[in-house]
Amino acid sequence: MTQSKTWSDRFETALHPAIARFNASIGFDIELIEYDIQGSIAHGKMLAQTGIISTEDGQQLVTGLEQILIEYQEGRFTPGVDAEDVHFAVERRLTELVGDVGKKLHTARSRNDQVGTDVRLYLRSQIETIRQQLREWQNVLLQQAEQNVETLIPGYTHLQRAQPLSLAHHLLAYFHMAQRDWERLGEVYERTNISPLGCGALAGTTFPIDRHYTAAELQFSKIYANSLDGVSDRDFAVEFLCAASLILVHLSRLSEELILWTSQEFNFITLKDSCSTGSSIMPQKKNPDIPELVRGKTGRVFGHLQGMLVLMKGLPLAYNKDLQEDKEAIFDGVKTVQGCLEAMTILMREGLEFRNERLNQAVAEDFSNATDVADYLASKGVPFREAYNLVGKVVKTSLAAGKLLKDLTLEEWKELHPAFEEDIYQAISPQQVVSARNSYGGTGFEQVRHAIKAAKEQLSGEA
Repeated sequence: MTQSKTWSDRFETALHPAIARFNASIGFDIELIEYDIQGSIAHGKMLAQTGIISTEDGQQLVTGLEQILIEYQEGRFTPGVDAEDVHFAVERRLTELVGDVGKKLHTARSRNDQVGTDVRLYLRSQIETIRQQLREWQNVLLQQAEQNVETLIPGYTHLQRAQPLSLAHHLLAYFHMAQRDWERLGEVYERTNISPLGCGALAGTTFPIDRHYTAAELQFSKIYANSLDGVSDRDFAVEFLCAASLILVHLSRLSEELILWTSQEFNFITLKDSCSTGSSIMPQKKNPDIPELVRGKTGRVFGHLQGMLVLMKGLPLAYNKDLQEDKEAIFDGVKTVQGCLEAMTILMREGLEFRNERLNQAVAEDFSNATDVADYLASKGVPFREAYNLVGKVVKTSLAAGKLLKDLTLEEWKELHPAFEEDIYQAISPQQVVSARNSYGGTGFEQVRHAIKAAKEQLSGEA
């Protein structure tokens, strides 16, 4: 048995049921229904405003569309596969409500420019939400930074102890990553906020439409200047998924660190019960599920980006049915980023505690102050490369003796070089090592406090 016919009299029979199911997008593009109705209301108003249809017909269209929106929001309008997609579902219900006037809605419009409009309206709204979430994330990072300016943490390169840092400085690095994410999404928003409505199937329309009118109604900043480009462009979707991927790169990097820091080997943080789970068999365990899930979900958004690039790379102009595949990637990308940002914000705000005593112990049990010994000698007039080589030998002999640099006697220091004085011990203390790095953008406490103040001003000065 075949499905009832949807298309024009060009077709003598309807689709095979299996092909109809394969062809249908209603299962996922129902996500666009409120945006589809919003775009259709603007289109209906424009048809009446330009005289393409009567004012009375235009009002009936708008009233009917508003009724469909209410029905959907109340759960009374739930179209199925027989509608094929959200656009036909709305138009069919509209015709049921207002009669043949409903059939006038599609005048001077194609599903190609219609779906392009819907997707842009949807994504524009979601970008605004994600940018607000990024602001909340930045605020939480700032709150933690303010509380931990003089908390020390080992800094790493190659995952080897490098130099001690202010914990606040470490957290502010992620603040700045999030700032770039916020700015990047703002740029994507601008290229999403362009109206394709009125481009038709690919060549525009013979009707005297007013594309600027519908763009203004839908609050688009401008319109596509080329109808072919308007219906086939998905650059904005690719850019969004790229921006989303970078957000998750940043969240995943911090997630990896949090996972390490919760381990017994690091023991830098403790997870609270509200943001961790246990093992089904090992009662002693407390698992860092949130950062692990964020780290894992990052890959699916990367996959959506790759999928979109492959989807677009061979499409001839203009619209092709392949583009139906863009929506699930966009929808899932949006939901994944939003979910990860929400979870990580909760975790950082209320789900963990830094173990300050352990952190202070960690920065005092290594050779991450070796550079400061070289700097000390350089400040006494010893060429830095000579000082660097000398300190390398000191570290080697200290390791062999089972000593740290702080354990060397002043006599041992002077045997290494006569420039060493009693003040070497202050120079290599972890607090001094961090405090002394007061160059702009450095980890020195004065610089970190300045950075926190600047970050607050940045957030308060931008919407």
